[in-house]
Amino acid sequence: MDVRSDSTGHDSGEGVPEELMHKSPYEIQKEEEQRAYEKKKQDEMSDSVEESVQYWQDNDDISPRMSDNKYTLKQILGLGESFDVNMREMVLGGKHVGLLLLTGFAKDGILLEVLKRLTYLSPDQVTGHALKSYFECYIPHIQVERVDKMSAVINKVLTGMSAMFVEGDRSVLIMDTRSYPVRSPEEPSLERVVRGSRDGFTETLLTNVTLVRRRIRDPGLKFEIMQVGRRTQTDVCVVYIDDIVDKVQVDSVREKIKRVDIDGIPAADKQLEEAIINKGWNPFPLVRYSERPDVTASHLLEGRVVIFVDTSPSVMILPTTFFDLCEHAEENRQTAFMGTYLRWVRFAGILISLFLLPLWMLMVIDPALKPIGLDFIGPQENVKLPIILQFLLIELGVDLLRMAAVHTPTPLASAMGLIAAILVGDIAVKTGYFVNEVVLYMAIAAIGMFATPSYELGLANRLVRLVLLIAVAIFKVPGFVVGTTLLILALTIHRSYNSSYLWPFIPFNAKALGNFLFRLPLLESKKRPSFNKTRDNTKMPDDPDGEKRKSKKHK
Repeated sequence: MDVRSDSTGHDSGEGVPEELMHKSPYEIQKEEEQRAYEKKKQDEMSDSVEESVQYWQDNDDISPRMSDNKYTLKQILGLGESFDVNMREMVLGGKHVGLLLLTGFAKDGILLEVLKRLTYLSPDQVTGHALKSYFECYIPHIQVERVDKMSAVINKVLTGMSAMFVEGDRSVLIMDTRSYPVRSPEEPSLERVVRGSRDGFTETLLTNVTLVRRRIRDPGLKFEIMQVGRRTQTDVCVVYIDDIVDKVQVDSVREKIKRVDIDGIPAADKQLEEAIINKGWNPFPLVRYSERPDVTASHLLEGRVVIFVDTSPSVMILPTTFFDLCEHAEENRQTAFMGTYLRWVRFAGILISLFLLPLWMLMVIDPALKPIGLDFIGPQENVKLPIILQFLLIELGVDLLRMAAVHTPTPLASAMGLIAAILVGDIAVKTGYFVNEVVLYMAIAAIGMFATPSYELGLANRLVRLVLLIAVAIFKVPGFVVGTTLLILALTIHRSYNSSYLWPFIPFNAKALGNFLFRLPLLESKKRPSFNKTRDNTKMPDDPDGEKRKSKKHK
């Protein structure tokens, strides 16, 4: 290159960009390194923390140099960029120490006690292996562990733990100093009872685990935790009683959760259900959701598997059946006779929500089907809209009203209900667009839907009712018969974790069906449901002397 000196004394050359002509070689090199760094950062396409660590430092080890660790944490965790990622550097016992944490999760009281103890250390009190000395002697905290992989450190910090780096050491101390934002346990709005506990699950996994532990003080109660989602790393906990549950079922659930390979499950249990159940377009729920610790404990004692997902105030109980979804905790809070009565009323409400409207419309379309003495059934005057169109419009209106009630502030909810019921409903009837009976029977069917204990089952029954209405409007009696038959067949072929969805009706089990239809007294229910394939199916000893049977967990 032909280099010449310009009037300012700087070298210049042909072909050199003008912006570089007045910069030193050191500045040019730094700019090139910065451009290479920005390109490398732009090109990163890591799907997990492990891949990202490998990308930036070619291995997953922790460097003995604090500067190297800070560089990696800057690229992956956003140290120095995200305001809530903080590393407090100080000298403790003559050693350069960095305390990495997320400020939103840190529990100040615990960290202050730890740091207060370490600040009293003098260099002669710390051996050559400083981190080992801190771990074994000087950190007054219970939940502390050593980690030697950078990806593990970052994952644990993202869960809210604190990490202590020590200059010259290839390990890191992880301290559980988490303090999650949490609300107090309150009674679930979907599973209210007149008598019974008022506590319910919250969005914090540890709180939910504790609520169940409080009710089942059994050493066989196991909580297996794992993470789901490459980016969210959501905590998922599989819960069961070891000597009761079917181990094959537990293994199947565990393996399906481990095989879930997606970015994350921010919608918690619902997305996890779709990932491990894979029910496709089936509208009926194949797991039971519950927000009550007492209901969850009862199902665990029956041999079910329960899945907790962090950030969700409900748990998944599986396997489940159609009849399970029709039961409510209130029935077990009353006497056996009253519990049976409440259960039958609830069953009647569910049947009404399914079949009342199709049967009424069938008798209106074909008056010959009306039983003797029920000639008054049906519209007594002509209206402007066909019956099927009236039902479809009112179904749509009820759905809109339900969704509006969810999004309407509480003080305005009553006013909205009055507008919908009095103005819209009454005026629609008076103007001749709707028949009084259509509005009446639709209201009764809606009450039956809301009386269904499982919200998901109520929505599925609503969809089935719409299909039956359309089938009756088109095909009359054959439409109703075929539609009902197809519904039963669809429920029969569906499985909830390889268990019959219509058990004990299909396959038929008279004793178990009787237990569903009648709420038996506690001391008469001595066996667990065979549907769960439990290892121990006995709830209490059969011998009159009350001799305790040997626990299988100690064999």
